[in-house]
Amino acid sequence: MRSSGGKQQLFWALGGSVVLLDVFTKILAVANLSRIPRPVLGDWLTLQLVYNPGAAFGINVGQYSRWVFFGLAVIALVVLGSMVRHTKPTDRLRLTALALVCGGAVGNLIDRVRSARGVIDFIDVGIGVHRWPTFNVADMAVTVGAVVLAIVLWIEGRDAAGTVAEPSGAAEIAP
Repeated sequence: MRSSGGKQQLFWALGGSVVLLDVFTKILAVANLSRIPRPVLGDWLTLQLVYNPGAAFGINVGQYSRWVFFGLAVIALVVLGSMVRHTKPTDRLRLTALALVCGGAVGNLIDRVRSARGVIDFIDVGIGVHRWPTFNVADMAVTVGAVVLAIVLWIEGRDAAGTVAEPSGAAEIAP
């Protein structure tokens, strides 16, 4: 069985790697991209610089979006931190999912602190006029981590519901 030190190592190594990769790719995007799409795989995958002052999918709550989403991210990180503390060191999949979500949240939080322009997005996928909202490495980590975490929690809930104890003395009833 791994110690909680192993749990911390996995969480911090993966979460930190997500933050570093996200910051590095955003620095490259700002230095090398413009708002004109740069094709990578034809029209399917392009790179272009976009600043998103709102949240995922362009959700915006007006002039205070930066601080509203900053606050929500901090609250989410506190909740996720509690989940990390209560995760068994042997539950590597759950720790991986939590590290991805936390690393991605921190990556986008850094953008919100650094600039009023918003989160730096630069990956654009789609076909023709049918495009997915532009995103970044942090968004990918949050999405993958959230899906994996949802599956893990669903399995945990299903397993907990399936382990209903037999009523006391039920096996001892004589005919």
